[in-house]
Amino acid sequence: MKTKASLGVIIGNRDFFPDRLVAEARLDIKEIFNKLNLNPVMLEESESKLGGVETFGDAQKCAQLFKRHEEEIIGVLVLLPNFGDEKGVAETLKLSGLNVPVLIQAYPDDLDKLDVARRRDSWCGKISVCNNLYQYGIKYTLTDKHVIHPKDAAFGEELLNFVSVCRVVRGLRKVRIGAVGARPGAFNTVRYSEKILQRNGISVTTVDLSEILGNANKLTASDAEVKANLEKILAYAPKGRTPDEALTQIAKLDVVLNRFMIDNALDATAIQCWTSLQQNYGCNVCTSMSMMSENMLPSACEVDVTGTLTMYAMQLASGSPSALVDWNNNYADDEEKCVLFHCGNWAKSFLPDIEISTAPILGTTVGEENTYGALAGRTPASPLTFGRISTDDSKGIIKAYIGEGVLTDDALNTFGNRAVAKIPDLQGLMQYVCRNGFEHHVVMNASKTAGILKEALGNYMGWEVYQHN
Repeated sequence: MKTKASLGVIIGNRDFFPDRLVAEARLDIKEIFNKLNLNPVMLEESESKLGGVETFGDAQKCAQLFKRHEEEIIGVLVLLPNFGDEKGVAETLKLSGLNVPVLIQAYPDDLDKLDVARRRDSWCGKISVCNNLYQYGIKYTLTDKHVIHPKDAAFGEELLNFVSVCRVVRGLRKVRIGAVGARPGAFNTVRYSEKILQRNGISVTTVDLSEILGNANKLTASDAEVKANLEKILAYAPKGRTPDEALTQIAKLDVVLNRFMIDNALDATAIQCWTSLQQNYGCNVCTSMSMMSENMLPSACEVDVTGTLTMYAMQLASGSPSALVDWNNNYADDEEKCVLFHCGNWAKSFLPDIEISTAPILGTTVGEENTYGALAGRTPASPLTFGRISTDDSKGIIKAYIGEGVLTDDALNTFGNRAVAKIPDLQGLMQYVCRNGFEHHVVMNASKTAGILKEALGNYMGWEVYQHN
């Protein structure tokens, strides 16, 4: 069963506004959270006036509550059923020590209820709360409409998007990536700064490819782990014409990679797959990478560490696997379409016709018989979020671009993992990618989550983010 996401809840109050509005807000938010399968962490009605936060004493109590639940709270929702006390909200967040996203909601007034008994003034109060958070240096998220009732369906959607923002931020601040092998000599494009990543909470654990291959060569076809992994591989994808010896090689490598991930508590990997593996071990690692990505442990080829970081971020935003692709070909003379391609390591979710195969392009130099393990398959029409996170070493920053489009069912006669993408102003996007020194690798996800990523990466992580519209 999926664990409920927990949000701290601050219900702002101000003494000269009707207190019953606070009581109504508690009931509203409990109803909404229950409907959306979320867990509210908030003061009980007996701990302050109706459970609202107004005085410094209320802020202290609420902050202590949040501290007791800091391991589970991924974000904070501020509810303003009336003007609210801006200092109470800001002091609560400051005293709690939480460094999580904050969503500010304010109730709308009814035109026929602007009397003393029902007046809210939340429109004005929200501006004051935001002003105080800005002064305190606390980052926050705004609803699309300045005021919105929690029972409005649009707010429910925004709240779920905010939870996704929280998951992205929480995940990126403690992600651990395994870099398996050295960057291929011909791929300067995937260079990155470990130090800049570490400054942002992103850890990279390296291992020499010779250690991985050496440990794989020590295993035999009769080892229990190898047999078990071979069964998983055959259950994952049809083997096509892949010979049994190659499948055993793939399974042995898969065992060692899984051990490396478990031993180092890794969330993602980037693997040297071009061309040492084929020349020194005799197979491709694409099948294992695909299985990891499908199981929400994203894996990128060519030791593209920031590529797999992007895969992880998109996975957190959408709850579904991501894939690393090449911006590879024009699609005839259609200026808004292009071909996305890779040898064959995309997650199974993208490949309904998946089959274990070879990598023909790579095979022209290393022998196609040494490239079994690449996957073949065509991605059908679906929503598309695309993007890329990179370190810009000359500026000492992390930067990214993101956007949305669609994958189409347009005819495409080629091999490997392949898709056709339709993106508005694709030519303008390519101008941006080239002028700003981004890589030829991009990440795709079958979702519409660019807005979530923009908020998480730009507002909370503090990275330089371009959203392509």
